[in-house]
Amino acid sequence: MKVLVTGGAGFIGSAVCRLFVAELGATVLNLDKLTYAANLASLQAIEGHKRYAFRRADICDRNAVAETLQEFEPDAVLHLAAESHVDRSIDGPAAFIRTNIEGTYILLEAVLEYWRRLPANRAERFRFHHVSTDEVFGSLGPVGKFTEATAYRPNSPYSASKAASDHLVRAWHETFGLPTVISNCSNNYGPYHFPEKLIPLAVLKGLHGEAIPVYGEGDNVRDWVYVDDHARALFGILNEGTVGECYNVGGDAERTNLDAVTAICRLLDEMLPGSANRPHEQLITFVADRPGHDRRYAMDITKIGRELRWAPRDTFDSGLRKTVAWFLANRWWWEPIWARRYRGERLGTAAGNQSEGSALCV
Repeated sequence: MKVLVTGGAGFIGSAVCRLFVAELGATVLNLDKLTYAANLASLQAIEGHKRYAFRRADICDRNAVAETLQEFEPDAVLHLAAESHVDRSIDGPAAFIRTNIEGTYILLEAVLEYWRRLPANRAERFRFHHVSTDEVFGSLGPVGKFTEATAYRPNSPYSASKAASDHLVRAWHETFGLPTVISNCSNNYGPYHFPEKLIPLAVLKGLHGEAIPVYGEGDNVRDWVYVDDHARALFGILNEGTVGECYNVGGDAERTNLDAVTAICRLLDEMLPGSANRPHEQLITFVADRPGHDRRYAMDITKIGRELRWAPRDTFDSGLRKTVAWFLANRWWWEPIWARRYRGERLGTAAGNQSEGSALCV
């Protein structure tokens, strides 16, 4: 199978490329714009592999996308390219509108044209898999889980942009017949994670003996899935998912943000017995909450388990242990980021939102 992966130099995308090429036998072309959070160093394990190639391009560039499709002739497109950090969407929504909505539209148009020209046998097997988020569903109360039938109610510029892209993909299937599938995942974590997100930020702040910020009272709840488990789910959906359907992906691992950070601190205590910062829990610092912070997410993964026989292999505890150990052992990957690109500064206060001119990711 030949798969065009958009956003393959990002956190989830790089995990997909590594898994698909090294373990699952796919031929992958990674198309990535290389914005601030993309990192080709995350792909060193497969760099030079005969079934992997990289092309730098923007999904908003219709000509580049069309040329890539014509030259590579994929059997499937796995669409992961997106601006994805809620805090940055609060500070600068414009980049999210452009990439997540306009970019998805341009990609859909190019893929539709490509698909219509395929021979009938290849067109029938072709798939366009759009990868989305649980955040499109809004916020849950203390009980219940999101299902594939949950109504959309996005509350941040990021989640609104992803909801719009989901609807575009659905429309291109219903109106034009493009064979699409959609997946919505819970919070991912694992190796190679850009440190603006909660888990890698807490690890690196703790490692440096700096205050570990926790929004509000730390009681917001997230369902966590280890990134390699998510990548395996995406392979299953791409190969066996029913055209026109949506699939939820989650880890059945709900934790409050405070519980997640506390678990990280305890792992740092264990793995760094000589650290002057022990106990690392003393570094936890409560800060002003994010505007519009959703209270709780939880995913019902019954459908993907029943139809595609997928279930997460890692628990939150096992995945978190692997994640913390990886960051401690792989300074070569994160130290350049921490030194030159992002060092844990607060984002998402809404104070700097200046519409078009404030976009951070261009």
